[in-house]
Amino acid sequence: MSSDLKFEQKSSLSRLEAADQLSALAEALRQGGDVELEFGSGTLSLQVPDELRTEIEVEVGDGEIELELELKWPTVRAGAAPPRTKRAARGKGAASRAS
Repeated sequence: MSSDLKFEQKSSLSRLEAADQLSALAEALRQGGDVELEFGSGTLSLQVPDELRTEIEVEVGDGEIELELELKWPTVRAGAAPPRTKRAARGKGAASRAS
């Protein structure tokens, strides 16, 4: 799969930090439309439509459990600018993997 943009960030989080990050994502999905998510020192801006495709994958092996949640949707408008990232003036300690 080729992509016009890829944003990926990996870090270690506490369980509560991970929950906060998932809550922020859930709230952005509830709002829909143009949403902004803060990841570390940057902000990811996306246009989220009303309908999404989802995939949940759990893999157990090598002494680890890996849980992947994937959300997919087509670009919202033909000719619209691709998702963009911008640097935030302040940093946060939370980070995530998004693909």
